[in-house]
Amino acid sequence: MAASMCDVFSFCVGVAGHARVSVEVRFVSSAKGKGLFATQLIRKGETIFVERPLVAAQFLWNALYRYRACDHCLRALEKAEENAQRLTGKPGQVLPHPELCTVRKDLHQNCPHCQVMYCSAECRLAATEQYHQVLCPGPSQDDPLHPLNKLQEAWRSVHYPPETASIMLMARMVATVKQAKDKDRWIRLFSQFCNKTANEEEEIVHKLLGDKFKGQLELLRRLFTEALYEEAVSQWFTPDGFRSLFALVGTNGQGIGTSSLSQWVHACDALELKPQDREQLDAFIDQLYKDIEAATGEFLNCEGSGLFVLQSCCNHSCVPNAETSFPENNFLLHVTALEDIKPGEEICISYLDCCQRERSRHSRHKILRENYLFVCSCPKCLAEADEPNVTSEEEEEEEEEEEEGEPEDAELGDEMTDV
Repeated sequence: MAASMCDVFSFCVGVAGHARVSVEVRFVSSAKGKGLFATQLIRKGETIFVERPLVAAQFLWNALYRYRACDHCLRALEKAEENAQRLTGKPGQVLPHPELCTVRKDLHQNCPHCQVMYCSAECRLAATEQYHQVLCPGPSQDDPLHPLNKLQEAWRSVHYPPETASIMLMARMVATVKQAKDKDRWIRLFSQFCNKTANEEEEIVHKLLGDKFKGQLELLRRLFTEALYEEAVSQWFTPDGFRSLFALVGTNGQGIGTSSLSQWVHACDALELKPQDREQLDAFIDQLYKDIEAATGEFLNCEGSGLFVLQSCCNHSCVPNAETSFPENNFLLHVTALEDIKPGEEICISYLDCCQRERSRHSRHKILRENYLFVCSCPKCLAEADEPNVTSEEEEEEEEEEEEGEPEDAELGDEMTDV
């Protein structure tokens, strides 16, 4: 949800292969905070902007279950065929057109001290310069008693998949400030994200950690402090400040999904083939996804989340005029127009997935209140205002399944719409 901010400021965003697009951040209201507006006509299908996150981190369960991603930009590190073999559970799975896979293993580098993997020297250097010097466990990478490992294990024990956040996103925020020469600059950047009242923060923490969140939160705060305390942001380590960090990540964190297999499929779709060859390739891909669903379910991607300054200014609509995606198979977020957007019109994305947007107004509002702490007043919700505040039996069953989650001893993965 957009943050409260009275400033009005403009961006002229240059996107490779596209004209420069101007957008403006304006204060909307005390309820909505700020919003992003077009200052020129934006055509349907046009890339409005591409943004790099301030910080990003892979989800911890996702990494534990061998979804191999660059530790900095989250680019998928497996070859498409390796990805297919793991997801289908078939070591002999072979993909046609292997030349379409874009993964370059010859460019991969690891940290010489803790061995975490990066997709390139550029990412290794960027991580080292921004936060990794503080977070590198060195030879203690697999030591369960290392403070960071204790923190991550505690997080996994209270936040089961499907994952929506990571304690390591907060850790990278602290580490970034710790390493920075200009600490005030980074503190100002992080302070741009929305601030919640104590009651609202408590709701977000409750949603992330469950019924016993108070005890869990105090344990996490203690471990977080032991591992990372930094005087420049000492307020983040107090009970109230730590809860505020959770609210910040819970309401502003943008999910990131990458997949070398998905990239290969998109490349296959672009091939110019004879009709018979196209039919055979499409049938092969359809069967491949059926095999993956049978073996792995919907847990397809390397997943994590990031904090994006400009994207966080985009308010929600159940009938969005723009959408987010990660077509470069890394953490670079693209916002694309779903329809023509006129000058002065607000650019809105959806915080709900396609299935959630098809639910009743009552169900949509329930999801948005619990996760983003606001009541939607978009055109679709206003048009459906006279509908009864009830949830269909089918929707109730889906919500119950989501709330129940997985048992503690189940094999767990993560979930996000395929990229």
